[in-house]
Amino acid sequence: MRGWSFPLGRWFGVDLRIHTFFLLLLGFCLLSTGVAGVSGWRGFFLWGTLFFAVLIRELARLLVAAYHGLQLRSVLLLPIGGLFSYTNPESAERAQDPRIQFQLAIAGPLASLLLAGIIAGLILGSTTGVPLLVRPWITASHLMRSAVWLSLGLAALHCVPAYPLDAGRVLRGIMADSRGHARATKAASGLGQAFGMLTMIAGLALLAMPNTGAAAGISPWLIMGGFFVFIGAQLEDQGVMFQSVVETVRMKDVMLTEFSTMSPSDTLADALFKAVHSLQDEFPVVRGPNLVGVVSRQGILSALRTDGNGYVQSIMSRSFQVAAPEDSLGLMIRRIAGGRMSLVPIAEAGRIVGIVTWQNLSNSMGLLAEHRRFEREG
Repeated sequence: MRGWSFPLGRWFGVDLRIHTFFLLLLGFCLLSTGVAGVSGWRGFFLWGTLFFAVLIRELARLLVAAYHGLQLRSVLLLPIGGLFSYTNPESAERAQDPRIQFQLAIAGPLASLLLAGIIAGLILGSTTGVPLLVRPWITASHLMRSAVWLSLGLAALHCVPAYPLDAGRVLRGIMADSRGHARATKAASGLGQAFGMLTMIAGLALLAMPNTGAAAGISPWLIMGGFFVFIGAQLEDQGVMFQSVVETVRMKDVMLTEFSTMSPSDTLADALFKAVHSLQDEFPVVRGPNLVGVVSRQGILSALRTDGNGYVQSIMSRSFQVAAPEDSLGLMIRRIAGGRMSLVPIAEAGRIVGIVTWQNLSNSMGLLAEHRRFEREG
């Protein structure tokens, strides 16, 4: 989610991010102005019009989520809508409730229809010089008319039962009763990818037709819309695949069993010396057999530079999650997803037996996959 997106700040406790493909659409809008022979700034505002339409529909869905007490961590904005990420597994599970899922699904299209109605009403009530039904409906030459049809197009698109569109999410919820959540999501995302591919093919076919007019005006938007539906479905499919993998991995499978610890009574100078001789970036802080905190290499350096020598106890973090060896990796990821932790101590009977860090996790997962493959072949 973060690899191909940019942050837009934190709004009402939710991280808002915009996907790189939104910027790809900006290039398409600027290109369309050159073809139409109009000023380039109109292409930028056409892109901004779609962004605003997407933002309004996602705001409506956020209000529904807040009404039901769902805690969101972030929203990824795509040109076809937004993908929600939840801060805890309880919210993610509650969001799958059929009643809540339906309300979230209906909120987006209703908000888009309301926005289209408001803009159309303002146009009709203020001037007769902007005919709403003249083609092309979406063009940089007529931004107000484009705003109406972009909103209507978003509403109509999300009535198609193809995941991750709103109607597709309702379909996924219906299939989950008989197939289970993971299999239903995989089937629905496959349908979404097929719909996206067919839409792109239809757009290309219209573009290749000898006649111009309506077909020529709608074909680029069919191609782009199908492409973004396909990408959104792939993102959801990859998320399900990742979730299904991490649920089978136990913390004991990927934890480091050889690691360094620190004492709260260690001086920062001594702690820095230990850090020099370790590959770890984070260290458990223990008093006897008990874990009392976590300290980072960067935290030690910063404290030494600003305040001089002191004790580890004064800078260690006392906020941490402890896992058991039999806990699933997926459970721990969901628990700490909203925090800034990069180290998870693994304890058994009150004694630390290992640690998991984001630094070593990718290497451990790759080696574990190879080990499991070797065992299957052996």
